[in-house]
Amino acid sequence: MHLAFHLAAMVAGLSVFNAATAAPIPPSGIHIIPQPVSVTGKTGHFNLSAATHIVTEGDSLANPASWLAGRLHLQQGGSGKNRIILEISKQVSNREGYTLNVSPSTVRITASSPAGVFYGIQTLLQLLPADADLGSYESTPADRSPKEITPVTPATPDAAIPCVEITDYPRFGWRGLMLDVSRHFFTKQEVEEYIDQMARYKYNTLHLHLSDDQGWRIEIKSLPQLTQHGAWRVARTGRWGEYLPPLADEPDTDGGFYTQDDMREIIRYAADRYITILPEIDVPAHSLALISSYPNLSCTQLPYPVNPGARPPVREDNALCIGNDSVYLILDKIFTEIAALFPNPYIHIGGDEAYKGFWATCPKCQKRMADEHLTSVDELQSYFVKRMEKILQSKGKKLIGWDEILEGGLAPSATVMSWRGMSGGVAAAKMGHHVVMTPWDYVYLDLYQGESAVEPPTYGICRLKDSYSWDPVPDSVDENLILGGQGNLWSESVPNFRHAEYMTWPRGLALAEVYWSPKSARNWDDFTKRMETEFVRMDHAHIKYARSAYNVTLIPKRIQGGELTVGMSTEIGGLDIYYTFDQTNPDNTYAKYDGIPVKFPVGAGQINVITYRDGKPIGQQVDVKKDDLVKRAAEGHHVY
Repeated sequence: MHLAFHLAAMVAGLSVFNAATAAPIPPSGIHIIPQPVSVTGKTGHFNLSAATHIVTEGDSLANPASWLAGRLHLQQGGSGKNRIILEISKQVSNREGYTLNVSPSTVRITASSPAGVFYGIQTLLQLLPADADLGSYESTPADRSPKEITPVTPATPDAAIPCVEITDYPRFGWRGLMLDVSRHFFTKQEVEEYIDQMARYKYNTLHLHLSDDQGWRIEIKSLPQLTQHGAWRVARTGRWGEYLPPLADEPDTDGGFYTQDDMREIIRYAADRYITILPEIDVPAHSLALISSYPNLSCTQLPYPVNPGARPPVREDNALCIGNDSVYLILDKIFTEIAALFPNPYIHIGGDEAYKGFWATCPKCQKRMADEHLTSVDELQSYFVKRMEKILQSKGKKLIGWDEILEGGLAPSATVMSWRGMSGGVAAAKMGHHVVMTPWDYVYLDLYQGESAVEPPTYGICRLKDSYSWDPVPDSVDENLILGGQGNLWSESVPNFRHAEYMTWPRGLALAEVYWSPKSARNWDDFTKRMETEFVRMDHAHIKYARSAYNVTLIPKRIQGGELTVGMSTEIGGLDIYYTFDQTNPDNTYAKYDGIPVKFPVGAGQINVITYRDGKPIGQQVDVKKDDLVKRAAEGHHVY
C-alpha cells in the first residue's frame, strides 16, 4: 500500500487492512472468514430492505444472482437506487478473485468469473449482523423450485451492511474438505448440506471417499453386486474397532449408496456453489467391500463379509491381487463409469496402507513380479499404480493418490496427496509433481480437538490452533507445485451428520483461512474473535460446532520425588481458570489458576477444572483422574 494513500486514509478517518503486506486487526465490526486480502472501512451503511434489487451485468451471472436472491429473499432486476450489482470485468485478474464495494446506495461485486462473484457474495453475507436471520443456507437456482426462506427484516439497523472496499483472491487453487461416506454413510441431503456449509467459506473441492472395507457407496451399473451386497453390513453401535464381527446369518441392514442419478444431483448441487466433487475409489487396499462382492479379486479368493467396524481376529485380505488380470477388467469397468459421471479432471485411487504380505506369497503376484522384472512388493504396488494411471488417462482423467503411491516409484504424471506428514509431498514436489498437502496432525478432522475427557472417543489430536498455525508450503519446495490442501474427515468415529458438523467446525474455519488468505494475514487472536462472530451465525443456522478451544488443556509433569504437578492453559486467551482437587464442581469462587503449575495434594485422586470469561462460565468442566495424568506424563502426552 502506498504511504500517501495510507496517510490520506488516516486523515479521512478510514480503517485500512491489507493482509498482503501486514496482519493488523481489520476494521471494527467487520468479521470475515477467510480474511480478505485488503479491507478498507468507510463511513455509512447500505440498508438491506425489501426494496433492494439484484442487478446483473453479464449473461453468465444467472446462477450466483439467483442464489443470492433466494438467500436474501430479494427481487432480481429493477432500476431503484438501492441495488446489489453483480458484474464481470477482466480487470480482476485472478479467476476466483473479486472486489466488493459497499456505498450507502449500492453494493457492487466485480469479478472475472461467476465463481469470483459467488465468493464475493459469501463475503457480503458475512458483512450482515451476525444475528441477522437469513433462514435456510439452501440456495434457489433459477431452474429449481424456491424453498421457504425467512426474509431479512427490511430497512432496520440490524440489516445494515457497513460501507467498505474489499479486494480479495485466494492463495491456493485447491481448497478442499474430504468426507468419508464409506465407514458411515451420509445421505444425499446430508452431503448437500455439507456442501452448503463449505461454500460459505470459499472451499471449492469436496473429496468423497466412496469405497473402503466398510462399504461401497456408488452405483456401478455394469457391476450391480457392488451396491446390492458391498454397500451393506450388519448394524453395530459403540466404539469403532470394538464391534462384534458379523454373526452367522445376521442380516446386513446398515449402509446405503448413491445411485448415479443421486450423484449427478450432488455434482450439480456442488457446481451451483462452485465446488467440484473429487471421487475416490480406494485401491489396491481398503478394498474389502469390493472383494466381498467379488471374492475372486483377492489373493486368497476366500469369502469375507463387509466389515462393520470390528477388529478382525487375523489380518483380512483386503488388498486386490495385483497378479490377477480380472482385477484390471473390473477396475476398468468401475473407472469407465466413474470417469463418465464426475466432471473433475482427477480421480483419486487411494493407494494407502496396503498390506503386502499376501502379495509376497501369492503365486499370481509372484508371477507378475517375475514377468515385469520387479524386485520387491513395493515395486509391485508401483506397477499397479502406473497401470491405474494408464487406465485413467485412457478415459481423459488424471490420477491422484495418497503418498504411499511414491513407494516403489511414482507414476509419471501422478499428483500426490501427502497425509503421513509433509515429507511425501516434499519428495513428490522435488520430483516435479503437483501436491495437495493433507498432513494428518494438522488437517485430520476426526482427531481430538481438546481434552479427551470431554470429547467423544477417537484417536490422536489436532487442536484448532494446530490447524490455524500450519502452512501448506515447506520452505524447501516450489510453491507453484503445491496445489493447496484440504481437511480430511474420516468417519470411523463419526456415526451421524451432527457429529460430522461438530468435528468439521471450527477447524474447517481455520483451514479455510489457511487455504484462501495470504500467509501474512494470520493473526490468531483476531481469528478467534471473528470465529466467535461466526459461531452466532452457526447458531442461527442450527449448525453444530465444537467449543473445545474454550476448554482447559492440562499439562502434567512428574517432578523429583514422584510428585505430580499440572499446568493449565487454553487456546483462546483472556479466560480465567478455576479448579478443585476435592471432586466438587468449581466455579469462580474456587481457587484460580495463576499460571504457575499446581501440585496434587496428598490423597487427591482427581482434578476438576472450568473456564470463565467476564464472570460467566464459557468452557466445559474438565474432570481428569490423577492416574490418567501420571500416565500422560510418562508418555509425554497432554490431552489424550
